[in-house]
Amino acid sequence: MWLDRLGHASARANWKPTNEPLECRILMLGRMQPYIGQAAGVATSLLWTATSLLFAAAARRIGPTLLNTLRIAFAVALHGITFRLVAGYWIPDALPGQITYLAISGIVGLTIGDQALFIALVDIGPRRCMLIMATSPLFATFFGWLALGEILEPLAWLAIAMTIGGVAWVIMERPARKIRIDTIHRTRGIVMAFVASACQAGGLLLSKQGMGHGWLPVEEHLTPQAGTYIRMFFAGLGMIPIFILHRRWELKRRARGLEPARTGSVKVGLILAALGTIVGPYLGVWMSLVATDRAPVGVAQTLCSLSPVFILPFAVWVEKERIGFRAIVGATFAVFGSALLFR
Repeated sequence: MWLDRLGHASARANWKPTNEPLECRILMLGRMQPYIGQAAGVATSLLWTATSLLFAAAARRIGPTLLNTLRIAFAVALHGITFRLVAGYWIPDALPGQITYLAISGIVGLTIGDQALFIALVDIGPRRCMLIMATSPLFATFFGWLALGEILEPLAWLAIAMTIGGVAWVIMERPARKIRIDTIHRTRGIVMAFVASACQAGGLLLSKQGMGHGWLPVEEHLTPQAGTYIRMFFAGLGMIPIFILHRRWELKRRARGLEPARTGSVKVGLILAALGTIVGPYLGVWMSLVATDRAPVGVAQTLCSLSPVFILPFAVWVEKERIGFRAIVGATFAVFGSALLFR
């Protein structure tokens, strides 16, 4: 025993510091650099899967417009505090052009786009809505080509087609129970879903330009967190007139004796909204900007659109739904397409 201890002591005495482990870590980080954008896109889908469950439960208790307003306000506070802790000051040092791009991005993607998405969810249901939202990568790729000149190779186009096809195959599966939708609401829901899809893609593109891609040198680019902070702030400003108009509309309905349908406790709804904001508008939007910062817009948007596939296990666990063979095949295609995008 004492010989072993002596051997260990001798080894410690002859030990010399080496930079090999540090070099290995640097090399590993260097190898991971090309995949940061793709990994952030997948993380965004996972975060939005969780936030969709939380927001769905919250919307049934406090309504979609109030939910949209509160989540943006809470997200602005979270991003402001984060930026203050990281940068040491409250207002990001951004150029007027960057602020303009990010302001339009927040209003288009988070104010108009998310409000249209909530209307579509009510009018046509999540299955049809998510099917139309699966077209968002096509809008993103078109906008990326039009504004930034991003050109994808044929293999990337194949991967995008496989991912969209897999997502669509999953969502188009018929539900166990049929839901009747009147013609007027169905038309409005379809239009709103396409508006949400285009706004989501356009918002990501504008946010990428707002960070400085395509017109500013790299050293002047904003970080994704700072870009998200500015974007979320202007999205909150954009929600003010929408909330006021909706509030007046609700007061008129109540004056006629028409109360909005609510289920559950308002207090629980506020708690769920706060949790959903942390998961989605805070971490989810942050990761989506990391994805658009480190990957082409079409690739980033595709990987950010996998929530309908990732939600399948939660549908079995939480909603007690039965997942058929068609859903499994669609999920396999979508995941394989995403893996192909990593290459």
